[in-house]
Amino acid sequence: MRRFLYLILFILFIVLFSACGGEATSSSNGEEGEVYTLKVATALTESDPIYQGLVSLQESVAEKTNGEVKFEIFGSGSLGEDSDIIEQAKVGANVAVLTDAGRLAEMVHEIGILSAPYIVDSYEEASEVVKSDLFKGWEEKLANEHNLQVLSFNWYQGERHLLTNKKIEKPEDLQGVQLRTAGSPISLQTVEAMGASPVGMAWAEVYPGLQQGVIDAAEAHHSATYGANLQEVIGYITKTRHFQLLTGLVAGKGWMDDLPEDYQDIIYEESLKMAEEASHNIIESSAEVEQQLIDEGVEVNEVDIEPFREATDAVYESFEGYEELRDEINKILEK
Repeated sequence: MRRFLYLILFILFIVLFSACGGEATSSSNGEEGEVYTLKVATALTESDPIYQGLVSLQESVAEKTNGEVKFEIFGSGSLGEDSDIIEQAKVGANVAVLTDAGRLAEMVHEIGILSAPYIVDSYEEASEVVKSDLFKGWEEKLANEHNLQVLSFNWYQGERHLLTNKKIEKPEDLQGVQLRTAGSPISLQTVEAMGASPVGMAWAEVYPGLQQGVIDAAEAHHSATYGANLQEVIGYITKTRHFQLLTGLVAGKGWMDDLPEDYQDIIYEESLKMAEEASHNIIESSAEVEQQLIDEGVEVNEVDIEPFREATDAVYESFEGYEELRDEINKILEK
């Protein structure tokens, strides 16, 4: 009987050992390793080309790391506010966020100029700036002083325009309009300089805000407008092109440093690559999305943007060093 019990215990031990071993994953060098999971947050919906670019990034990173690096994507702001996620990333949490330069300016003042009005006129110009030594210096500050690591900063979401329920032709038409924008200081001041009363509000709250009259207007790029179904609660889009929205995928430096070096390289390379593909998809689909908005009842107006450009020129004076930084960027772009 005792031998029989020993035999049973031995069999159970073998079964349990095998089960535990089955849960281990193999690393790139063939040894057993762990799975690294990064939770990626975005305010975008699943239909947005940039969201789809994040899905492509998720798939390519998983493939190239043999499933040992997993990206979990949380859309529609479901993981929380950008600023909260940034704080979590800074202290080592396994989170990342697709965010704009205005948010990061709270840590590195200079980077906020990428969210300034009319600082660049196209994706090509924006892309050239983020490849420059000037931008690399800002990246290093984020990493060394704030424990934030930029994985890529070439996720282009498009030109931002005014979304209203009355026709806008010039800045004076915005007087008295409660207009939602991102909560960063430079976004708020830009909207105010254009003539409206700025309202900082989470993107997920814009639809009910317009529907219920809490706000009168908003500003956004076409893919976000259509993805949030704002065509149901606005009448007009005025193509002011006041922001070229370039965003970055940002994680915690501590979390990245804990990864094997080859996995870090894969994440950087694939992030840049998938961002570029997604950005070109945005550009190529812009006319089609605009036509869909028109087909669903929105009037799209082309206006002279020079009065809006002139009105927002004073924004640069409100931020220390931004006039000089604009000159540096113009030199990079040979403008």
